[in-house]
Amino acid sequence: MWTGPEDAERLVPRHVPRPRLHLVREWAEGDHVYRAELYDFVADGAVSAAPVLGEAPRLTVAWWSGLRTAIGGLSTVRTERTAVRQAYLDRAMPKYLGFLGWPVPTAAPAWSTAHGDLHWANLAGPQLSILDWEGWGTAPAGYDAALLHAYSLAVPETAERVRRELSDILASEAGRFAELVVITELLQSAERGDNRELVPALRQRAREVSGLGR
Repeated sequence: MWTGPEDAERLVPRHVPRPRLHLVREWAEGDHVYRAELYDFVADGAVSAAPVLGEAPRLTVAWWSGLRTAIGGLSTVRTERTAVRQAYLDRAMPKYLGFLGWPVPTAAPAWSTAHGDLHWANLAGPQLSILDWEGWGTAPAGYDAALLHAYSLAVPETAERVRRELSDILASEAGRFAELVVITELLQSAERGDNRELVPALRQRAREVSGLGR
């Protein structure tokens, strides 16, 4: 994560909208190392103050089109960076999806490059800009779309919009698997106290997705 922003500046095409990184400074004080990064100013604020959406945002057709293009463009970037590891899937998916009552496959149908933290607090609008590039890398194909959808579940209107706008990703076998990956991660983080309000919707979505996938 330390080098994520610099790697993104170097490797991710400019047509993926984000604030440009201009300068990096690192220094040490005692046992701690610090890092400062200077970016373009983003005039439009984040769509949401928190990752979990609280109300339906007003976003244009052009914003959604730009998001689809950005996700597609990023997915083809070649990198050795990793956002999600197979070892994690093998360990965590059976544990956190055990309530489904059937063996959950842990092998992704495909892998591609993802932002890795594509939630509503990392998306600016109405002018689309994608923030926070520390953790990007390879993940199960469809991961970014699945993550955005999961963080939308508290606002059904927007969750439905995400499914519609990103249907080519989420309705695929890879997209359904990616949703199960994201649900696993969020159920695990809820165990630690994060976004517990999403748990019922996450479990229900896991049932829906697994039903579609069988």
